Amino acid sequence: MGLLVKLLGAKRTLDIGVYTGYSALCIGLALPEDGRVIACDLNREWTAIAKRYWQKAGVQDKIQLHLGPAQQTLEGFLAKETGCFDFAFIDADKQNYDMYYEYCLQLIRPGGLLAIDNVLWSGAVADAAINDDDTAAIRALNRKIHADLRVEISLVPIADGLALARKI
Repeated sequence: MGLLVKLLGAKRTLDIGVYTGYSALCIGLALPEDGRVIACDLNREWTAIAKRYWQKAGVQDKIQLHLGPAQQTLEGFLAKETGCFDFAFIDADKQNYDMYYEYCLQLIRPGGLLAIDNVLWSGAVADAAINDDDTAAIRALNRKIHADLRVEISLVPIADGLALARKI
């Protein structure tokens, strides 16, 4: 992820779903001194762990944590500006992936990149017998992105699958 951020020359990034902070840390380390990560998460306990790692790595000043529903944070940015971010990483509650995708697509600039984690969902997306809400949501988003003329896409089959969508 850090390499992608560097290749883009990214300065303004979004991290939807912080957990213990690994993705924001990778992005923060790759950003220039004036680069920023807007990190969104609900969980104060997990993000406290993230803050400790950000501090140890010396990137805490590059990461602005927004505790609360990511939808509210993203809507707040949309109310002020669109096309102002270079990169977005989505790895949060699966049933809201489509909403996060749509907001991030508005917030990133043309030529910017969205990275969406867990798009293979341990193979469940290819198993018609599995129809829980999370799997159905990821499956639907995969179909949507595949047909979306606003982006160029690539599926990176590492870990649990990473979709890369470059905004046209």
